[in-house]
Amino acid sequence: QVQLVESGGGLVQAGGSLRLSCAPSGTIFSSALMGWYRQAPGKQRDLVAVITNSGSTTNYADSVKGRFAISRDNAKNTVYLQMNSLKPEDTAVYYCNLKQLGGNYWGQGTQVTVSS
Repeated sequence: QVQLVESGGGLVQAGGSLRLSCAPSGTIFSSALMGWYRQAPGKQRDLVAVITNSGSTTNYADSVKGRFAISRDNAKNTVYLQMNSLKPEDTAVYYCNLKQLGGNYWGQGTQVTVSS
């Protein structure tokens, strides 16, 4: 069984930065794809960014391109989401996700609130 533990959310002013972390535990396959999703009140959960296990391939939602960066440190078994130039519309609960053969796993979510 895979578990994902997120940290790093909080309250920040517009233009500020936050870094989210996600530490998976359990059996992680080399083909695992990890990513971050977000869900604002009354809206669906949307993809923010994904990264392959090797870190060689990333993909971002258009709304965060140039502002957010996803990375992973396999030595620490941790995935990060660096969020810069934050906007009020980035306010949401952010969820870490891991997809691999046999499973699709979610973290508990961490709140990010950007004040104007």
